[in-house]
Amino acid sequence: MSDLTWFKSSYSDSTGGQCVEVAVAPTPTLVHIRDSKAPEGPTLDVRPDAFAAFIAFAARA
Repeated sequence: MSDLTWFKSSYSDSTGGQCVEVAVAPTPTLVHIRDSKAPEGPTLDVRPDAFAAFIAFAARA
């Protein structure tokens, strides 16, 4: 997964707070999610439709 480009939320700041990063491979079969404080740690990988549903739910909350 070292070839992935990771993105933080635009709501994240640079003070090292709690946030996640997301990456999508060029052929998006999975969305990869990791803890920004532990970039070498484990990732959570979900299908794009499941991630889109999560984002839609979070936007309503």
